[in-house]
Amino acid sequence: MTMPRVGNKAPDFTLPDQDRKPTKLSDLRGNPVVLYFYPKDDTPGCTKEACSFRDGFKSFKQAGAVILGVSPDTPAAHTKFRAKYELPFTLLADEDHKVMERYGVWGQKKFRGREYMGVLRTTFLIGADGKLLEIFEKVRPEHHSQEVLAALSGA
Repeated sequence: MTMPRVGNKAPDFTLPDQDRKPTKLSDLRGNPVVLYFYPKDDTPGCTKEACSFRDGFKSFKQAGAVILGVSPDTPAAHTKFRAKYELPFTLLADEDHKVMERYGVWGQKKFRGREYMGVLRTTFLIGADGKLLEIFEKVRPEHHSQEVLAALSGA
């Protein structure tokens, strides 16, 4: 499926969080949402990205933003990942990658000459009205949260 466009309404979904409680995107209207898709808990790039959002969490909270990390990992894996790195935001489990497909972030990847299907590291900045304000593709994990925060401040 193709990626939604800036200005469009963000596709709604409901996914289980790390505690297996359902989180529905449209229930968060009224607040900006940072929706970031990442490949796998507790891997080097994904850990850098999550810790970057953790370290900037206070600034996101001051801006009224909600951070949601989404990967194909299980809720149990998310629980361990959150605890290990003291992540203060919600992680959602998209084990069948249906939401990733709706957002156009499940696709062909290459690594060491091997091709496979996986998560294309992408972040969507969603406005309080539910519309997409900005899309960050081919994210560099380490300093990405600063880039998103700058976009949020300018929104």
